[in-house]
Amino acid sequence: METIVESSGLPADAFSAKCPTRQILDHIAGKWTVLIVDALLEGTMRYTDLRRRIDGVSQKMLTQTLRSLEADGFVTRTVHPTIPPRVEYDLTPLGRSLAEPITALRQWTETHINEIEQARNRARP
Repeated sequence: METIVESSGLPADAFSAKCPTRQILDHIAGKWTVLIVDALLEGTMRYTDLRRRIDGVSQKMLTQTLRSLEADGFVTRTVHPTIPPRVEYDLTPLGRSLAEPITALRQWTETHINEIEQARNRARP
């Protein structure tokens, strides 16, 4: 079944530079998106818990990626009126639908890391 992009009336085609699917693909394929979605599959998390879970992510990149995920409808942000405010993030049903491909991508990478590193070592001059 072919998906028609509502905003243009054209078929969804990530190979077309004009198709909005290209932007979404670029966004969900980013390493921080993959790691954030995979971490949130464990359940609702606070910002600080996400930052601790995802080693190496800067505050700026975590904030930007979470905002983009929220804008695209993958993540919900809940602010609890406490002092200081407690902010929690969770996946929406749309975000949960990414679980299988994102988890598979991470697991594939972890499974094949040695083969990839060996190939890289062979390719070095």
